[in-house]
Amino acid sequence: MIREACPVLAPQRRERIRTLVREGVARVEDLRKTLKVSVATIRRDLEVLEEQGKVRRVHGGAVSTESRLEESVFDDKTTQSSKEKLRIAEEAYRMIEREESIFIDGGSTTLFLARMLCDRNDLTVVTNSLRAALELAEKGPRVILTGGELRRISQTMVGPLTSAVLGQVRVDKAFMGTMGFCLTNGLTTTDPNEAYVKNLVAEHANQVILLADSSKAEKVCFARVSDWDKVDCLVSDDKLPPSFAKSLRKLGPKVRMT
Repeated sequence: MIREACPVLAPQRRERIRTLVREGVARVEDLRKTLKVSVATIRRDLEVLEEQGKVRRVHGGAVSTESRLEESVFDDKTTQSSKEKLRIAEEAYRMIEREESIFIDGGSTTLFLARMLCDRNDLTVVTNSLRAALELAEKGPRVILTGGELRRISQTMVGPLTSAVLGQVRVDKAFMGTMGFCLTNGLTTTDPNEAYVKNLVAEHANQVILLADSSKAEKVCFARVSDWDKVDCLVSDDKLPPSFAKSLRKLGPKVRMT
């Protein structure tokens, strides 16, 4: 039986749980070990926090509604590391050949890429990004929207309903973003439904090209997308540690640094 430290400090403990969940420690067992309390206590705390709207419980743990909102709203994301993201998008553009079909997901870096495609009427673009579709609404490639459940913070269509379209197509290249990438944990993001779409796309693409700036290196978020065996190439900026790039190449993906 676990002897709980400072059982009278439940409000402080719950505040600590909120912080840990925002930082990605979201599994009941991890929270139990960190706080040195029982599983039952963690579950009661998560129940209280869910009633307060601070977390949403999922199987085995919780997702922080605050971290989902703390994940920068989309317009803010496009201004973060914008120079690096633009260079990454330019490199990605050079990888697109004529008459190809490509997938563009809902990241801010992939939006930079979408903006470069307005004159490419030789392409077919499949996307779950409302912003990318809006950029290409008046001219440019043929555009296919996936449908699905709207995730407002990322302006993307996510979840199992997207499989109705994604299960019926195969693209030459998928340009994907991520909230975190790590040598050990692979690709992760903040939302399980978004992770579902990314994984499904990876299954239906001849090549998966990850567009991610170096600030996301070794960052691990709640929802796991895939291992590196699903990724053919990482395009990042020149601040990516050379040791990371070298280790990643040994795992299989190519690495391009802009």
